[in-house]
Amino acid sequence: MRFATLASIILAAACATGLFWASYAYFKAQELEKAAARLTLYRSTVETELRHFAHLPFLLSLDPVVAQTLTGGDTTTLDARLARFAQSAGIDAIYLMDRTGLTLSASNAKSPNSFVGQNYAFRPYFQDAMNGELSEFYGIGATTGVPGYFYAMPVGSSVTGPEGVIAIKLDLAYLQDSWQASGERIILSNGDGIVLLASDPDWRYQALAPLTDQQRQRIIATRQFGQEQLTALDWKPDPQAQTAMIGGEELLYLNSRDLPNSWSLHFFVPDDQAATRAWLATGIMLFLTVLAFIALQVRRVRRIGAALSKSEQEEAQLRQANERLAIEIEERRAAERNLQKTQADLDRASRLAALGQLASSVTHELGQPIAAMRNQLAAAEMTDGATRLNDKMQGLVARMENITKQLKFFSRKGRDQFEQIDMASVMTEALELLEPSIKEADATVEFDPPHDDVTLNGNRLRIEQVMTNIVRNALDAVQGSDLRQISIRMGANETCVWFEVTDTGHGLGTRTLDDLREPFTTTRESGRGMGLGLTISAGIVSDHGGTISAKNNTSEGASFRVELPRAAAGGPR
Repeated sequence: MRFATLASIILAAACATGLFWASYAYFKAQELEKAAARLTLYRSTVETELRHFAHLPFLLSLDPVVAQTLTGGDTTTLDARLARFAQSAGIDAIYLMDRTGLTLSASNAKSPNSFVGQNYAFRPYFQDAMNGELSEFYGIGATTGVPGYFYAMPVGSSVTGPEGVIAIKLDLAYLQDSWQASGERIILSNGDGIVLLASDPDWRYQALAPLTDQQRQRIIATRQFGQEQLTALDWKPDPQAQTAMIGGEELLYLNSRDLPNSWSLHFFVPDDQAATRAWLATGIMLFLTVLAFIALQVRRVRRIGAALSKSEQEEAQLRQANERLAIEIEERRAAERNLQKTQADLDRASRLAALGQLASSVTHELGQPIAAMRNQLAAAEMTDGATRLNDKMQGLVARMENITKQLKFFSRKGRDQFEQIDMASVMTEALELLEPSIKEADATVEFDPPHDDVTLNGNRLRIEQVMTNIVRNALDAVQGSDLRQISIRMGANETCVWFEVTDTGHGLGTRTLDDLREPFTTTRESGRGMGLGLTISAGIVSDHGGTISAKNNTSEGASFRVELPRAAAGGPR
């Protein structure tokens, strides 16, 4: 008997161990699949940023003011022109060098760290540009000490050779800041394996593999990384197992090596969720096994009780067994409900991963054409000056960029900085932004700011986005109605601030708020929207710890109500 019991225990332990590792392998594959989607999105973002201004040096090289400055023209005019271009495009610096590498004019000519008078002939991007090529280079600034990505283009006749080089410097630091804010672990390295950007600042300017003497001499000659020592990074990748040891921690590991300039993107993900789900699956299976064992024992007791039905003691035992069985059945049903909930959560995570891949694809495919259109419009403005057609095309390009920004919402993690904001003033600003839409809809918007204190701790721009989306939906709803009226109420209590938008439009129909919150679900006619407004708004409200609800009015139209706590739990994450 003891041997049979021991053998059963050993068998159960072996089955549990096998089940755990099988479940872990399955859930690990799911985590790697989601990580691959995130890596694709980050790779697309990096590539888009690198190619966003690739056309600008070529356009600047055709600028007649640039050519005049190279032939001895006044640099003051070009300094102001380059400063204006850099500010409007969000570029760190634009500067012009003669054929010796001496900087003649720069957008930062009036700053203490001006490039004017500095000689950059030692930089590879200058040397390649003088050979008639569009050159790209990443390095730490020799003048400012600030790292950046450089584009350079020759200026001059194709017959007599370049007379100089026009270059731009882009600051990619915000990519690293966004990685840090997301809480994910990412490394961007160049072809030499040196970390350029990383979610952990301590990893930056470390080498993924030992550098050769030739590599170090080339880096020193170009002053690419200033005084950085370029020590080896404490990591050990295992590509076959798709894991890596970094900083003494084992993480799931994926990489993408198809970036421009032979750059690589490395993505690290903890496996704690896979392990937790594997333990949960094993626990549920063991629990079901115990239930089955108990059920067998109960059946045995019932058979014995049927044979001894005349015994009052056995009848009492049988009733107790029935009560225990009922409790066990309810526990099993509860376990099955928990399992179904877990499966539903996994299905939702898969849909969100697919949506992240869709957002990545759309932003990747549209980013470069939109950037090219904006650059071409900028070139047209430099050549012909501002025109009505040019302004209209600029607006259309901005609208296209706004659509891609909405899609990027689904890949974004974390929240922006929170502060004390007045909800009444935020609503007033949102209505001012929507004033053209209100006039176009010929609608009446009623909003009487409350006299009560309606301040809370939140992100002003994000809350304004929620208000704008809900009021814009109300404006769309009243289109075609005889009475086009929108009423906005706002109030507060000790714990929360609320606002409610009521319209006289077509209402929600048979749809619920959960239906409308699904991405790409819209009640507008084709071409009037993407169906992301309520999805984005619901995400923002959830990040603030609040709730959003909707209902049909008694007579006509619908009402949307948002409740936000005065102090969001934990502040920004």
